Amino acid sequence: MGAAASLFGSAAAFLRAILAPRHPAQIIALGFAGAILAGTALLMLPVAKAGAGGATFLEALFTATSAVCVTGLIIVDTPVYWTPLGHGIILALIQVGGFGIMSFASLLGVLLARRLGLKSRISAATESKNAGFGDVRRVLIGVFKVSLLVEAATAVVLVVRFMVGYGYSLADGLWLGIFHSVSAFNNAGFALFSDSLMQFVGDPWICVPIALAVIVGGVGFPVLFELRREFRKPLHWSMNTRLVLSATGVLLLGGGLFVTAVEWSNPGTLGPMSPLEKIHAGFFQSVMTRTAGFNSVDFAELHPVTWLGMDVLMFIGGGPAGTAGGLKVTTFAVLFFILYTEIRGGAAVNIFGKRLSRAVHRQAITIVLLAVALVVSSTMFLMLITDFGLDRLLFEVVSAFGTVGLSTGITAQLPPIGQVLLVIVMFIGRLGPITLASALALRSKPILYEYPKERPLIG
Repeated sequence: MGAAASLFGSAAAFLRAILAPRHPAQIIALGFAGAILAGTALLMLPVAKAGAGGATFLEALFTATSAVCVTGLIIVDTPVYWTPLGHGIILALIQVGGFGIMSFASLLGVLLARRLGLKSRISAATESKNAGFGDVRRVLIGVFKVSLLVEAATAVVLVVRFMVGYGYSLADGLWLGIFHSVSAFNNAGFALFSDSLMQFVGDPWICVPIALAVIVGGVGFPVLFELRREFRKPLHWSMNTRLVLSATGVLLLGGGLFVTAVEWSNPGTLGPMSPLEKIHAGFFQSVMTRTAGFNSVDFAELHPVTWLGMDVLMFIGGGPAGTAGGLKVTTFAVLFFILYTEIRGGAAVNIFGKRLSRAVHRQAITIVLLAVALVVSSTMFLMLITDFGLDRLLFEVVSAFGTVGLSTGITAQLPPIGQVLLVIVMFIGRLGPITLASALALRSKPILYEYPKERPLIG
């Protein structure tokens, strides 16, 4: 009896630790995991799958994870495999995942109860990277309004184009416009066409609104809020806003030029197009590497050099506290200025007339090292269990980590254990390496002493 009681007590304590986490990062991780499991259960319903029977657990799990983590990687053909109800479930998971699990739950609390508890404020603030707990309610409502506005504006353009340009009915045009606008703003990359957007490669009325929605969603809500307040006063912009806008512009332009130049004569991608269509398509693919996942050309036909360049762009990702994934452009920019300062022999890292906190140095380096370790180890594992080359496998892993959703076409051909690995990588990529590490660290102990300093030789 004593052993049984002890075992029961240990199990109860374990359940309490899971159900009542202390750290906000744990709440965020469990929230995303709960949403994925709920989405998996819904997608396994026979009414969610076209044809007889229901989806397998792995098919539903992979799709739900990809939707909640706003990735877009698929192992089944979305428009064919799922019913309209299944598409609706995927759309709901994208919207909730893009907005943020804790942010969405907190917003419901605000709308229904008109108040927000301290625990919910802390969790939502941690997820949205908002330092002021007292402003959480205002921030959440602002995020909701911005999301609704951008998605609605994009949907209107797409609906009109689908109806006028392609002859869709009002009902079909509305559904296609709404689905793709939500998928674009949330940087999800899910499409209701088996070829993604390849049939619209030369149509700016489809590609441009989607690209703009991806860019707006990818810069991050803090930047959008600050631009709304200080759009005509760039000198008042914060370091974060300046870094995001400048790095995003450089990467979008540089990525577009890179893709267009390498693929200019490729007969499988841009080769048959006119010069204007080549520039348009090249820029569109560059935008999609910001973690969106739509494609208007066949990625399986891209040159390996293009894959490698896109690996870099996907790894960097978009802006923080938004719908984009990856390392974030601010992390990349901070590392660039650290490198620049070190090469010049500077004592402090200065960016736009402000000195960078040393705590940010450590955080940026930590994120990069954890991300590199995850990508390298995952790619090596896939190389051991498959016959695909390094270039394709690295592309799939980086796409999963950056929650991008672009693929060379091998995702569905991976063995089940490889697909499970991508599920894990997508989950870590959406939460962020530091958030997950903080969630796994159940307690932190204050340091009561410091060791003496010593310096090894570097380089």
